[in-house]
Amino acid sequence: MTTHTTNMTSTTETSTGKTVLVTGASSGIGEATARRLAADGHHVVLTARRTDRLDTVVAQLREQGHSAEARGLDVTDRTAVSTLVDAVVADRGRLDVLVGNAGVMLLSRLDALLVDEWDRMLDVNVRGLLHGIAAVLPHFRAQGGGHVVTVASIGAHEVVPTSAVYSATKSAAWALTEGLRQESDPSIRVTTISPGVVASELADHITDPLAASAMETYRAASIPADAVARAVAFAVGQPADVDVNEIVVRPAAQR
Repeated sequence: MTTHTTNMTSTTETSTGKTVLVTGASSGIGEATARRLAADGHHVVLTARRTDRLDTVVAQLREQGHSAEARGLDVTDRTAVSTLVDAVVADRGRLDVLVGNAGVMLLSRLDALLVDEWDRMLDVNVRGLLHGIAAVLPHFRAQGGGHVVTVASIGAHEVVPTSAVYSATKSAAWALTEGLRQESDPSIRVTTISPGVVASELADHITDPLAASAMETYRAASIPADAVARAVAFAVGQPADVDVNEIVVRPAAQR
């Protein structure tokens, strides 16, 4: 269990600002989302395993007059997720939004038999999301409201060679989020964001040569991570009686 945390003291916080926890916030979409939501006046709890990168982002946000903190977290550790969420609620009085962004994309053909990588995607992309939902739901119910934002993928809606397991995990993320929406009281809002090709380090971790080569062509057209962050901010910023259920955002050139 990771226990790293930075000083809780916020620099500024608007009276309407929410407390938002973002997983996978050390780079890419998670980092961009944290920056965007902090700039919008929310208090953002940035979480990830790479705490040095979190600390850098938080320092920059505070220098800009925003309210943010960093906490180390591995979403595959159910106890750690629950403990962290409980601690945020104890410190802040409530948690308003969970942005379940942590994810890995280890593409390969099934016959490459990279079973350990399949397991890693299942652990992070599916179980990690479930751990977050399990941790926040009791608090959302107790406080009479909350918002779960899941960052899925265009891979939840299409399968291409090498994406079978990744697409399966993102389809699962979509299904879990939609099920949560249907089961929840209207005071709990639920949103799925499905990005297309985004400029990030996500594809840098692909070890299969065939998949890595295919990604060079597939990722020729991309959008910045902030394009997805703006979609998250749009959903979070709606009034309580408006639930943005799903947004697909991708490069105009992606077909």
